[in-house]
Amino acid sequence: MTATAAIFYLKDGYHTGGQKLYGRQAASEGFLKGFVQHGTADRLYCYTAEQSGFAEFCEQVKPWLPGQRDVHWLPYNQPQQLAQLGAVFRPDSVITSLVWERRFVNQRAYSICGMTHSIASKDAMEDLGKLLLAPVQPWDALVCPSPAVKTVVERLWATWSEYLAKRTGGNLQPEMKLPVIPLGVDCAAFPQGEQAQAIRHNLRTKWEIGQADIVVLYVGRLSFSTKAHPVPMFMALERAAQTTGATIHLVLAGWFENEAESTTVRDCTQMFCPSVITSCVDGRSPTIRANVWSIADIFLSLADNIQETFGLTPIEAMAAGLPTIVSDWNGYQASVRHEIDGFRIPTVLPPAGVGLDLAWEQLSDGMPYSAYVAHTAITTAIDIDACTQALTTLITNPDLRTRMGASARQRAEQVYDWNVVIAAYETLWQELAEIRAIASEVAPLAPNEPPYPLVDDPFRLFAHYPTTGLRADHHLKLGAMAKPEPLAALRYIGITGFGAERRLALEVQDAMLSAIAANGSLPVSTLLRDYANNDPAALFQTLLHLLKFDVLQLER
Repeated sequence: MTATAAIFYLKDGYHTGGQKLYGRQAASEGFLKGFVQHGTADRLYCYTAEQSGFAEFCEQVKPWLPGQRDVHWLPYNQPQQLAQLGAVFRPDSVITSLVWERRFVNQRAYSICGMTHSIASKDAMEDLGKLLLAPVQPWDALVCPSPAVKTVVERLWATWSEYLAKRTGGNLQPEMKLPVIPLGVDCAAFPQGEQAQAIRHNLRTKWEIGQADIVVLYVGRLSFSTKAHPVPMFMALERAAQTTGATIHLVLAGWFENEAESTTVRDCTQMFCPSVITSCVDGRSPTIRANVWSIADIFLSLADNIQETFGLTPIEAMAAGLPTIVSDWNGYQASVRHEIDGFRIPTVLPPAGVGLDLAWEQLSDGMPYSAYVAHTAITTAIDIDACTQALTTLITNPDLRTRMGASARQRAEQVYDWNVVIAAYETLWQELAEIRAIASEVAPLAPNEPPYPLVDDPFRLFAHYPTTGLRADHHLKLGAMAKPEPLAALRYIGITGFGAERRLALEVQDAMLSAIAANGSLPVSTLLRDYANNDPAALFQTLLHLLKFDVLQLER
């Protein structure tokens, strides 16, 4: 049987059709499409709270389904059903609640698999820190798309563990796996050969770009604060234009978060690269996102933001057969091979220890998250001379552009195509299943121990509040409200019938009341034996509900 996982589904996490388009959404939508198209399991499973969410899932995956393939809903309030698969996948690192919820079922029942995206925010780091305290198991995994982000997670856990050791005397170590599996692309979706040439000719004609002109393409959110400061790119392009004398077009395919930033960026192009013809196109448009690669000669992305962890657009550029120039920064370091697929431009960061003022501002909410990452990015330097040299080399050497583009395309097919990436996930889930079968359990649940101590059974945590608790040796008899008419009223009225879904079915209640009436009274132990139907919680809550409204009485 092929190892697979249920997909934890929230539409916003997998949808790129909104007014704002973020990398995590594009990455997760791409994962879902790749999983549907290249996963080898017979069935797809959607793990979500509402049936409406399952309907949205079905609608989204329908165009991608190859042939006949069943799609099944696993309701979020029934996590025990995940045991039939063995794993659940959530496309972010917010998996602590899933870990604790599993403890209410069986810690060995299934594996939990998450994925990191941006982890620079206080909330994201605190979520990662919570995993060190949660009952994660050796058969769980948090996938890191790049070695760079894995290093951040390991460093964060190490410093948090050191603090906890000082505070508690214990030595907490994360038990879960941290595999590196990259994000992927659908290489087949990027036009090649004659098709790409036709798109190139038509778009260049439409956008009034000369067929022999050099087009440098940037794709991504156009935000200096959370993505990449554009001015080093503008400066390098201007210098390359002056050096080569070439007619250079810069196409910015993305979207601005506000009008002020749009105006500023357009003003900066006039100030810092007046010799370069710059145009902005809406990167949220599916048509533009699909075709804009074909007009370009060079892809350029000088990411400088700690929010970035992988960098999907250079992989897309590689799939399109473009030579890429990227900053030597986080995930780009693993994807673009220097002087093979393109060029990586050196970057410089301030030394450790001089950013505690920014840490304080983030902890105390003294500045918005966007300002925090912007202050970090504004002190990250890009080697503009090296970028200028890389641009000049590619602009003046069309054969090198062709060779690097072909190398990039081949690397995308061999390493980043979704059929390769999804196979890596299925291999991971199989490994987790094998570990789950033999590994020792972390923090095994003892009898009568609360699965999550900070959200305990209220009837245990507040057991000292009442005079007594209902016991198996208590005897129950009918009360004054057990007659058919008042009993029906109690069930019908909203505030007295409240919570019916947690109690025994009405026909079971009626049978139980009839038995008590026939015997005069019955001990709770007998009712547990005859009417609990393997659900003692529902029986006890039913009995207390009936006691509350004098349908039943304790026999004194």
